[in-house]
Amino acid sequence: MNEPELSRAIAEANAIAAAWSGEAGPGGAMVLFDTEGIRGAAAGGLASLEHGIPFTPATPSRWASISKSFCAATALLAGFDGAAPLGQLVPGLPSSLAAVPLERALDMTGGIPDLMETLWLLGVPFTAGLSEAELLQLCRRLPGTGGPPGVEMAYSNTGWRLVAAAFAARGGARGGESYAQALRRLVLTPLGLEDVAFPEDEASPVPGLATPYWHDGMGWRRGRYGLHFSPSGGLAGSAEALARWGSALLAGRGPLAGMLARLSAPRRFPDGAESFYRTGLSALSLDGLELIGHGGSLPGIKTHLLMAPALGCGVALLSNREDTDPLWLALRVMAAMTARPLPQPAALPPGLYAEASGEAWAEVEGETVTFMGVTDRLFADGAGARTLPAYLEASLRLGEGGAIEGRIGGVARRLLPVPGGTALDPALVGTWRNDAFDVSLEVRPDGAARMPGIHPRGAEALRPLPGGRALADRRHGPWRARPLLWLQPGGQLRLASHRSRVLDFRRG
Repeated sequence: MNEPELSRAIAEANAIAAAWSGEAGPGGAMVLFDTEGIRGAAAGGLASLEHGIPFTPATPSRWASISKSFCAATALLAGFDGAAPLGQLVPGLPSSLAAVPLERALDMTGGIPDLMETLWLLGVPFTAGLSEAELLQLCRRLPGTGGPPGVEMAYSNTGWRLVAAAFAARGGARGGESYAQALRRLVLTPLGLEDVAFPEDEASPVPGLATPYWHDGMGWRRGRYGLHFSPSGGLAGSAEALARWGSALLAGRGPLAGMLARLSAPRRFPDGAESFYRTGLSALSLDGLELIGHGGSLPGIKTHLLMAPALGCGVALLSNREDTDPLWLALRVMAAMTARPLPQPAALPPGLYAEASGEAWAEVEGETVTFMGVTDRLFADGAGARTLPAYLEASLRLGEGGAIEGRIGGVARRLLPVPGGTALDPALVGTWRNDAFDVSLEVRPDGAARMPGIHPRGAEALRPLPGGRALADRRHGPWRARPLLWLQPGGQLRLASHRSRVLDFRRG
């Protein structure tokens, strides 16, 4: 990285940090690095509103899903076979889940339901305190997978949780090495990252940890995530420590020799097309320059690690405010660092769209698209629009009849405009019960529904779609879920979202 590019990148990072400081609210830090180490940093805003503590590059924060690259590296260094079915590694899994190869669980094409999303569909929010043992038991109760392995990229943290269970199962009665112990022995200690923590849950103290925040329209609120932190998102450390990890990956330092190539090796769909998601890392293009990295999100926490392997440089970003768009901010810094132009926003006709039949739906609002509940920004792509994927890869264009066509998560989709005034299908009305988890939901003739769980506001209005389908809308803290109610040919009702498509209800 030459000095003019470094200066431009630091100036861009300082501009972002200054905006955080100007609001006197939560903020974050960015650290620039190359193969030699840290080259610059910027920070702004507060790590703790209660105590007025500033956010600095040395402030520990949760890394959320950036933790996945550490997990993948640890599993490879420990000798796990990516082709091994999960059932050989973790006992007691249901048959369809047990048949998924480990490598498909870790490249997000395993069809494995995400536990957090499944729990939320069942009425248990992400703020609930559930232990590692309880969540592993839930894995063993999952009805199956949302589709055959390798076909569609749909983000799920569950496969990463099962890596920890695989370490525990391999140790067995001999009291073998846990995932946390292997991570420290194989990765953290050799790289001098002893200051990186792996807390069990939000109640586990981490000295100096930044407090997460979200804004409810009136003021700042603390973000909460009660579930046990798995290898999918449990690490905590400073932006400086994250930058040291990025530098070691780029340089292939110590145990990471050749690791970046292994983690970022292309993963393919059945037609040979590459997925943006690899193994604990993802890829995107900035004006022809390949960038490799990963983002992270917890309530009130946004993170991103972004690297340009061809140029040997990158940026680590941590923020303790929900409204941060970490990928876009990291791209701004990387564009300055590499003298590349930023992608231009794009828009598609606004409205609600759905397949003629099936589970897929989308809503376009301005320069964003929400597909089955996952929202991403749209950018210009020739005659159409694409996402710069953090969680959702889509390449879309307008088709005949106002349809939106293209690939989403590797699957060809054709989504039709939902006609205005679409009425609720009467076949949805009634009480429905899921026996596996002993929960029920009710759809009323007036189009309102009582979903599983507690309803302080009573029944909530559904948004009808053609063909025995309707959208619900659930909010908890800063996050929103929009599950689909979908009447199946056999008479069951499926409750589905992008990350969980296995919950079926019978009339009852």
